[in-house]
Amino acid sequence: MSQIKNRSWADHPELAPPGKKAIPEGLWIRCPECSAILFRRSVENNLWVCQECQYHFRISASERIKQLIDTDSFEPFNEDIAPVDPLNFVDVKPYRDRIKAAQKKTGQPDGVQTGQGFIKGRKVILVCMDFTFLAGSMGSVVGEKITLAIEAAADADLPLIIVCVSGGARMQESGFSLMQMAKTSAALARFDDMGGLFISVLTDPTTGGVTASFAMLGDVILAEPKALIGFAGPRVIEQTIKQVLPEGFQRSEFLRDSGFIDRVVSRSELRSEISSIIDYAGK
Repeated sequence: MSQIKNRSWADHPELAPPGKKAIPEGLWIRCPECSAILFRRSVENNLWVCQECQYHFRISASERIKQLIDTDSFEPFNEDIAPVDPLNFVDVKPYRDRIKAAQKKTGQPDGVQTGQGFIKGRKVILVCMDFTFLAGSMGSVVGEKITLAIEAAADADLPLIIVCVSGGARMQESGFSLMQMAKTSAALARFDDMGGLFISVLTDPTTGGVTASFAMLGDVILAEPKALIGFAGPRVIEQTIKQVLPEGFQRSEFLRDSGFIDRVVSRSELRSEISSIIDYAGK
């Protein structure tokens, strides 16, 4: 009986007192930054930003598109491009199984969505990476879709917006993944030669080969507050140089103060910031 008394009826609906209802699962969430208990719907209405400490939760590509693009204006393209397993790679489990699991989880063929739409009435080509698909890793499909989006922006003379979030190259594709760094960078070089405008938006985390290629090639580089941005992780760097890193190292604010990015912009201001840059650039 003492064990039953110690159990919460919120976690065990069968123990709920008469007239009491158990708390629905997922109604409340905890902020990873300040540990505040938050009403999920309120956080969602606040663009998935904590009302207590302004922590920016990680969001999917679909949610990012919904937040950035004018209502019902997004037209996706190259949706049918899906990954394969060129190396028949197997670690703990086959790469094919990992792909199927990620596709089932996200409802997307791979870790990026591309298309055209309007941001406050300005027509753009938008690329949104998705950390929920194999940690936003850059494989052949991600590189191909980003390259095609760059070429679409060049052909239509439209501003290009890439929202970056990634754990780095997709190791299961080995050299095929690493080739995407050069491929996307070369496409951006051609886009720049044509006078195109590329706005790179860095979110938490943007690391590895994505940081070492297209993410840092923007004409204007924006970042969300406190996003982790870098090539190798802080722990790896500390072990390599045998020194303790400065506080906040590899976070958005540190990189801004060091001259690596242009502005740190909160999620609520991102649409206005992007539209203002497009107007300033005359696009």
